[in-house]
Formats: sequence, C-alpha cells, structure tokens
Amino acid sequence: METKPDKWLVLKIGTENPIYKVFASWYGGYLDGDSWRINSGISEVQKEGDYINFYGYSGSCYKCHKNSYGISSYGQRVLDSMMSHPDLPGGEKYKMEIMEEFTDWETLINP
Repeated sequence: METKPDKWLVLKIGTENPIYKVFASWYGGYLDGDSWRINSGISEVQKEGDYINFYGYSGSCYKCHKNSYGISSYGQRVLDSMMSHPDLPGGEKYKMEIMEEFTDWETLINP
C-alpha cells in the first residue's frame, strides 16, 4: 500500500538500537478532519526524484515529498501529547525525538 502524506517527519524511538518511524499527517476537508498515522518502522529508503519512499516493516510505502517535511498544527498537538506522556512504559527504551529534516535517510536506514 502506498500513501502520500501532506506533511511528514521521522521519529527516532529508543536510545539503544533505535527504530525509525514516519509520522505522517493529512489536512482534512469540509466533511472530514485532519488525520495522522505512524508507520510500522522504516525498513528501507529509496529516493525517487522529488520523493523519498519509506518502506515499512508491514509492507507499506510512504511516498514523501522532500519539501513537505514538517507537521500540521493538529499533528503537532498529537505528537506533543505522545512525546510528553508521563507514564510511558519503558522509560528511555521508548524515548522519542524528531530527526533533522536534512538527514541522509538512505545512509541512516539502508545497510
């Protein structure tokens, strides 16, 4: 399944053996609200013109435009809540941080 988010960023989860995930958000319309999704974890990255394809462990592909790195205001509220949750189990194991926009995704993810 391929999906094209309106805005996206990459989260680093954990401190030892971290996993990287795409946090994607979409703007809603008149009849539906904004939405967000986190992929299963990035297993592979491929550049394709102006797009970066992030393949997940579940088989999904997030086709992300290189100029759309960031987050919507709705997505920011969701992410702020997730990142500041005081009773998150596992402590440092589940610590989240937002990766820099100009990270070399292919070098970071691909073996």
